[in-house]
Amino acid sequence: MAASKGNSGMIVSFGEMLIDFVPTVSGVSLAEAPGFLNAPGGAPANVAIAITRLGGKSAFIGKLGDDEFGHMLAGILKKNGVTADGIMFDQGARTALAFVTLRADGEREFMFYRNPSADMLLKPDELNLQLIKSAKVFHYGSISLIVEPCRSAHMKAMQVAKDAGALLSYDPNLRLPLWPSPKEAREQIRSIWDKADLIKVSDVELEFLTGSDKIDDASAMSLWHPNLKLLLVTLGENGCKYYTKNFRGQVEGFRVNAVDTTGAGDSFVGALLCKIVDNQNLMEDEDKLREVLKYANACGAITTTKKGAIPALPCDSEVQALLKGSK
Repeated sequence: MAASKGNSGMIVSFGEMLIDFVPTVSGVSLAEAPGFLNAPGGAPANVAIAITRLGGKSAFIGKLGDDEFGHMLAGILKKNGVTADGIMFDQGARTALAFVTLRADGEREFMFYRNPSADMLLKPDELNLQLIKSAKVFHYGSISLIVEPCRSAHMKAMQVAKDAGALLSYDPNLRLPLWPSPKEAREQIRSIWDKADLIKVSDVELEFLTGSDKIDDASAMSLWHPNLKLLLVTLGENGCKYYTKNFRGQVEGFRVNAVDTTGAGDSFVGALLCKIVDNQNLMEDEDKLREVLKYANACGAITTTKKGAIPALPCDSEVQALLKGSK
């Protein structure tokens, strides 16, 4: 059952929201694309909407340009039931844009327009501290760590949430073209590693962060830190691996006809956070955790069956249908 909004705890998602321009035709380079569709995106915003679609309660904190795209994005959050009290608008910078090529296999390549974009200019004194303190779960990525002043805002928000007793959830969401160098990306992503209670990385991010080409338990456990409650490695269509202090394992994925992988990881994270926000003991009960991860895998799988991230995020009844059909 989806949680009812009345009793579910608040999940606050911090970071960037932007416009993805996606070619109207799959499998072509950006230069060859005959046209583009604009699709709202940005991992933390996708997670916030994934949560409300499933019946949870979420808020987004970030900065948008005081332009048509910025107001459109804020409108999309509100329309999807996401609390927008943490959104700021910047008069001087534009909302970030990304041109995304969809390869024939549904995987993506990115080209970003952010120099600087509004999301990078969020200042610590612009944070809605009351909203952050209301979070039972505080979720973030690493793109907000790349430049100041947003990095300082990120560090402050994380600390305020932690001090108020929130569970800290981290999905690095590696986008190498946005970083000055791979070395800088690795160092900065790892710089806040030990603060998180829950970390989710993809198989590609695991390889990048460890420098190993193995997706095995030893490689994953090299990312473990003593205060971590749950480490997840997503494996695309092969599901995910999970690691806690006391147990570890793998939950199989779902075979679907994938047309666009955009937002699948965010859908997975949203589903997971939705399920654990009011029941954090789930992370200590392997049977219950496996059930939740199966649900999250189903969310991720459904998201790949449609183009774009936000339009593809499922509601609970769609997830239940896939789970039922797979029995």
